[in-house]
Amino acid sequence: MGTDIYGFIECRWDRWLDEDDRSWDAAIDLAHLYNGRSYDAFGCLFGVRDDTFRPLAPARGLPPDTSPHARSHFDGCSRSASWITWAELLTADWDEVAAEVDACVHEYRRNPDGVWELYGRNTSLTRFAELSGLTAPHDVYRAGRTQPEGTEWRDGDRLFRVGRLRRKDAVPESDWGAVWAVMRTLASLHGDDGVRLVVWFDG
Repeated sequence: MGTDIYGFIECRWDRWLDEDDRSWDAAIDLAHLYNGRSYDAFGCLFGVRDDTFRPLAPARGLPPDTSPHARSHFDGCSRSASWITWAELLTADWDEVAAEVDACVHEYRRNPDGVWELYGRNTSLTRFAELSGLTAPHDVYRAGRTQPEGTEWRDGDRLFRVGRLRRKDAVPESDWGAVWAVMRTLASLHGDDGVRLVVWFDG
């Protein structure tokens, strides 16, 4: 059974109001911005389904001052709940390297400047199998478990490599960019500590 993520981006005014009036409001349902099921990201951010990285906000539970709208969608039976502020996301070390070699082979492609950039993980596996000589499906899909770290296979303007993920690779902009864009915009009005992502998981 798979694990799905649910939640809301919340914000509150941090200026001009007394502390008692700084209640949190649900700004947007996470489902409008992200509908994936990336266990690398779930683990990297919240410690759910993957332990490649030390999670940024592991199992904090639902905040006691969660907005009424978000709380009404939380059924209390979810596997795990947590939250993280935009301020915390800004200070995270997104270049941190994982403690273990990734099981998936990484595919790199040259950008216009000639620099290798990560294109994907376990992509173009048919071509990778041809280059590597691996034939067993398990060895192809889990090359990082059987091949030494740093092993490379060149294929013109692309490169396959066994290596470690960076935190930003586990939570790629291509998947999470819309979430970050909304939080960034709200933070320009409410302050970095006045915006947070509240989430819970099922499955």
